[in-house]
Amino acid sequence: MSAAAILEVANLSRRFGGLLAVDDVSLRVAAGEIVGLLGPNGSGKTTVLNLISGALRPDRGTVLLSGAPIHRLPAFRIARMGVARTFQLVRVLGSMTCRENVLAGVAFGARGQWGASARRAADELLSRVGLGERADTPGADLTYIDQKRLELARALALRPALLLLDEWLAGLNPAELRLGIELVRSLRAQGVGILLVEHVMDAIRSLCDRCVVMNAGRVIAEGTPAAVLADAEVVRAYLGDEDA
Repeated sequence: MSAAAILEVANLSRRFGGLLAVDDVSLRVAAGEIVGLLGPNGSGKTTVLNLISGALRPDRGTVLLSGAPIHRLPAFRIARMGVARTFQLVRVLGSMTCRENVLAGVAFGARGQWGASARRAADELLSRVGLGERADTPGADLTYIDQKRLELARALALRPALLLLDEWLAGLNPAELRLGIELVRSLRAQGVGILLVEHVMDAIRSLCDRCVVMNAGRVIAEGTPAAVLADAEVVRAYLGDEDA
């Protein structure tokens, strides 16, 4: 593994009863690289993110963060080591204000901040995601799109080396999508490695350096966005044999 690698996943597998949800998956993400994790619904993408972030433990395989094994650690320790994520179903603390949501990340990250400096950091992150005027608004009072922004700000509060985005760009209108793409691109410029689960093809083509495509728990293709989206097996996975 090169010195620039942030994440390396090797031979990862996870079974739920009789279902092999993740089957011998390997992938890597380098510093400042955006890798798309693609595939039809039910292909195992979110389960891979859960295994990387510690929400689940693998039955087999390894997950290395900057060369250190993390696949047997609890989620809170993985987060403090530099892995942050958003969720396909948005998870904000609805009874807390936007600022308080982000303060939770600022305070309990690897380099915890408290008091006035933490408040400044939280407000800067809220401004960065477009919620600067909503700092005192309860999370439950935000629109779905703004809850997504809040969840991203809270993830960034951990100052992650690796960011896992699970369909964060889904549901945005064209103007919001452009802003979202620019925001994700700015994170790459800061050296953050990003593993992006996404179905929005404009975002995939605009952002991803490489893509890994899954189907039925296995990796079926890897390469540039143009190459994998033209791959016959990928087309079959998305459209079925009759339409491929």
